[in-house]
Amino acid sequence: MKFGFIGAGNMGGALCKAVSKSTKEILIADFFAEKAEKLAEITGGKTADNTTIAENCDYIFLGVKPQMMAEMLGGIKDSLNNNKDVVLVTMAAGLKISTIQEMAGGEYKVIRIMPNTPVEVGEGEILYTKGDKVTDSELETFLTNMKFAGKLNAIPESLMDAGCSVSGCGPAFVYMFIRSLAEGGMECGIDEETALQMAAQTVIGSAKLLMESGENPADLIEKVCSPGGSTIEGVKSLDNDNLADVVVNAVKAAYKRNVELGKS
Repeated sequence: MKFGFIGAGNMGGALCKAVSKSTKEILIADFFAEKAEKLAEITGGKTADNTTIAENCDYIFLGVKPQMMAEMLGGIKDSLNNNKDVVLVTMAAGLKISTIQEMAGGEYKVIRIMPNTPVEVGEGEILYTKGDKVTDSELETFLTNMKFAGKLNAIPESLMDAGCSVSGCGPAFVYMFIRSLAEGGMECGIDEETALQMAAQTVIGSAKLLMESGENPADLIEKVCSPGGSTIEGVKSLDNDNLADVVVNAVKAAYKRNVELGKS
């Protein structure tokens, strides 16, 4: 199988690096040639233009912004028409499978994914849904070659925008929390480097415990909070400042924008 990447930005590049751990049959294109060349050097792939990728690859990752997708696909319509069995992999927020097919000018096989930035270190959360024309075998090949990117979770397309608002946008929210947790430590006398390391490791460990223990967050919170202790005072402060509402509103704002992108 030959994999093509149109767009060598942060996300496209991270996915390309993950796929390169399974295969070196990779072609890479980007508006900025130096980006494609650098990624090819790192992954062992080769640079190419959009047309070559459209005509020769079995799977094509469309790593361009939603606002640029129609123009990019319009430019390779004829080439795609010569490669009817190609599977298009879209990661564009808000764009449905049917929209990608319409932009590409045919009822192509499409896998829609929503990865997040931790795919860069193999710990991504990659939501995916497949179009009706994608066979089980084609999906299995895709999943096998994506295994080094992180955890892949099937989700109905109707929930993709919502899922993106949690896992796709979520890393930025988590980094904001880590930064704030560290700043709290710094105000209590800890140096910046140590405070950031402590905050980041605390988030990693807490998330791992949540996933591996099978317990719900409320029970784990209770386990950390001793009556009359220090943790409960911090939890009270977060409750008084409506942390839950702040986070929920951030997810809802991201979701609203995802829906808007699909309509533009």
